[in-house]
Amino acid sequence: MLTMLRHTLSILLLPFLVAVVMPYWLLTTFTAIDYRWSDNVLIVWLPRLIGAIALTAGFLLFSWCVTLFARVGQGTLAPWDPTRNLVAVGPYRFVRNPMISGVAFILIGEALLWGSWLVGLWASLFIGLNHLYFVVSEEPGLEKRFGEPYRHYKAHVPRWIPRLRPWSGQ
Repeated sequence: MLTMLRHTLSILLLPFLVAVVMPYWLLTTFTAIDYRWSDNVLIVWLPRLIGAIALTAGFLLFSWCVTLFARVGQGTLAPWDPTRNLVAVGPYRFVRNPMISGVAFILIGEALLWGSWLVGLWASLFIGLNHLYFVVSEEPGLEKRFGEPYRHYKAHVPRWIPRLRPWSGQ
């Protein structure tokens, strides 16, 4: 029960604020300057379809990663309750930060689905800030916590652009 509460709290406080609360705030507060897709133009179905696919894929990827953090990592996505074990399975065999990639896909999907340049700008800011955070703080922290196994993993698995074939751990 306590484990479920820890995971729920970390999800509500971090990704939910980023992927639900902030886009909602942008969409409802800045309607006068945020242009949206016109319903009178038939071609908008294509970016909306791509947006729906990206949003769904991002949510599924994020959910998979949260599950792996709990099951394999024995922790949560929250900095105050980090994983106890290095997670290098599932999507982590292709890219080092699939959870952040999942949230980025959700934001990009929302921007395309609604045709909101402000949500697209928020997605870009989210991606840029996370890149900076990972380079400056997260990766050095993981090197301290996990040592050589993380350095080996980091040398073989890219930060953002996925490998074509999964890393075998060798």
